[in-house]
Order: sequence, then structure tokens, then C-alpha cells
Amino acid sequence: MDRLQAMRVFARVVDEGGFAAAARALDMSPPVVTRMVADLERHLGTRLLQRTTRKVALTDAGQAYLERVRAILFDIEDAEAHAAASTRELRGSLHVLAPPVLATYFLAPLVAPWRARYPRLLLDIATDNYVAARVDEFDVTFMVVPEDYDGNIVARNLFQGEAVVVASPTYLQRMGMPQTPADLGHHQYLRDSAMAMHNPAGRKLRLQHLQGQFAAQEVDMPHVALQSVSTELLLRAALDGVGVAVMARLLIEPYLASGALVHVLPDWMYSRYTVYAALPTRRMVPARTKAFLDFVTEQVPEAVALQRAAAGLVN
Repeated sequence: MDRLQAMRVFARVVDEGGFAAAARALDMSPPVVTRMVADLERHLGTRLLQRTTRKVALTDAGQAYLERVRAILFDIEDAEAHAAASTRELRGSLHVLAPPVLATYFLAPLVAPWRARYPRLLLDIATDNYVAARVDEFDVTFMVVPEDYDGNIVARNLFQGEAVVVASPTYLQRMGMPQTPADLGHHQYLRDSAMAMHNPAGRKLRLQHLQGQFAAQEVDMPHVALQSVSTELLLRAALDGVGVAVMARLLIEPYLASGALVHVLPDWMYSRYTVYAALPTRRMVPARTKAFLDFVTEQVPEAVALQRAAAGLVN
């Protein structure tokens, strides 16, 4: 048994949530993946995974073993990356986690220039709407957090933005344009599940004046037309005239410029947010991670500028 390869396969089964998915990700056959994990369990003399017809789950021994395996695999990849760096060519894989909307609209446009610069360093990008609890599982985790976020993380600040209330012109023609924050309470609301989860007020929206001239106002939103954790689904519904939604301004600027969406109550916003690149709590930053962070930081001004240019906006 190739014990190191078996460790990699075991970790991938956990990451992918099953043997078949891990086999696809590793370009291996499902029976081979199953056999390698079984051989590893036989070698260790303990069950690592509980198997059902629908999913796999870690046993207590499996959870403890996975933590050690991840550390071992990290050290091996780090040693390989440092060795490759001596020849000015980084190799291996970089494991990245991001919310789906950031992966699609921020990271995806960076893949081509990244590949041109580091053709032998693979970006392995996973998506999750709830990334904060998984920072230690990945080399880099992208997070969108409110401006008053006070998490104990090692992170690089990438850029800031605003979240605003938007709706389509057809919806506003049908339902009327709100003139004050309180008017929003009569409108159909496209609610972000993640936002609702972190908001003790539940269905309330707390709006802030952009210039700080007026006190923040909290608005009850009883008419929820759609609730989802998917930003893209909520955006599609807003474009289709289903209701009002809270969206990151940078994301919807092209739609504002084209007239497909309207910034409702343009003197008000929902919040300011910051995008961070968070690192696991490790003693040192690997060469491949540092290269990626430096690359992303370098690309941020251009990426933001391109997004604004697409909307016909200037700073």
C-alpha cells in the first residue's frame, strides 16, 4: 500500500463527501478509491469512516486522524513548493475556499493570468456560503465580512465595498418607488438566508445613511417573496422583477449602469463590507500561498477597475 497516496485519497473522500465524488476529482475508479481507504483502515486497525447509502461521515478516530493527515500533506506540499521555488517554478496544488459569488465574479477572471504566470501550480477552488468555520482546512479562504467584524484570524485586507437595496424598473413601476426607508416595509423582499441567520432581528433591514446625516433606520420586512443563500438566484429574481434585494454594489454596478436594476433609496445603504483573504493558523506561510496572495493583491485594483468600467463608472 502506498500509504501517502492512501492518505491523500482519504482526505479527498472527506472533502468531496463520498467515494464516487472523490474518484471523479482524483480521476480514479470508485473501486480503487474504496479499496485504498479500506486498506488504510486495515493498516491502522480502526474504522475511519461510517458509510451509508447516501453519505460518509468521520468516526471519532477518523476526525483525529484527518487532522494529522492534513498537517502531513501540508508539510509535504510545502517542502515540494519550496524546492520548486529554488528553480523559480512553483508546483503542486493550492487549496482555496470562497463563497460562490466571490468564486464566480472575483476569482474566476483571475485564473487565466494566474495560469500564465504559474502554469504548474494548480488552483483547487472549493465553494461554501459559510466559510468562517473552515479557514484551517484551506491554504487561503476568501471571506466577505461586515466592517465591524472582529474575528481572530490571520488575513489580508483586499478591498471594501457597499451593499445596497436594488430592484428592477418593472417592479418599481408596478409597486412604486420607496421614498423613505419605512416605505420598504410594503414591498416584496428577496431575503438572503445567510444575512437573516446573522441578523438577530430576522426579517428586519437596518439601513444606514451614506453620508451619516441621519440615524440608522430599522425596517420590518414581512413580505418575503423568496429566500435563498444563493446570491445569483436572488439577483436573477431581482432582475425578473420579483422584489427588492440587498446586493453588493460592485456586483450589480453593470446592471445599474444598463438600467436593468435601480438603486432604491440612493442616499441609503445596507452596510459596508470588507473582503479578506484568510490564512490557517500555521507557523509559516508556504511559498505557493505567498505567491498567490501577492498575485491576488496585485490584481485587485485592476479587477475592481474592470468591474467599474463595465458599468461605465469612474472612481
